[in-house]
Amino acid sequence: MTAPVLIVDDNAVNLKLARVLLESEGYLVQTAGDAEEALELLRTFTPRLILMDVQLPGMDGLQLTRQLKADPATRDIIIIALTAYAMKGDDLKMFAAGCDAYVTKPLHLDHLLRLIASHLSARGLPHA
Repeated sequence: MTAPVLIVDDNAVNLKLARVLLESEGYLVQTAGDAEEALELLRTFTPRLILMDVQLPGMDGLQLTRQLKADPATRDIIIIALTAYAMKGDDLKMFAAGCDAYVTKPLHLDHLLRLIASHLSARGLPHA
């Protein structure tokens, strides 16, 4: 079974790169360009893991993460924050919002793939 993954990022290039990378590894991938699109997609798509850009237009990624973690239907989804702004203390904000991990941009693809696989395996979930 292939693990479904949602990528939420407002940068089309980042979305395409992450999607191609994860699909080439066997993941079932859906994408959203903002929080509202992600919420709409989550009505019909149940990912095991979300790659969440922190800086989104409108509702940011941390607000969306808090909302998802507060909802019994989505609280168990693994959320890995993606951020270009890793300042001291930002990791605490991401974890406080409910993120399970975070990765700084630019993405190091091997590291990202290992992180995804380790989080899915730790929860006993199949991965690609």
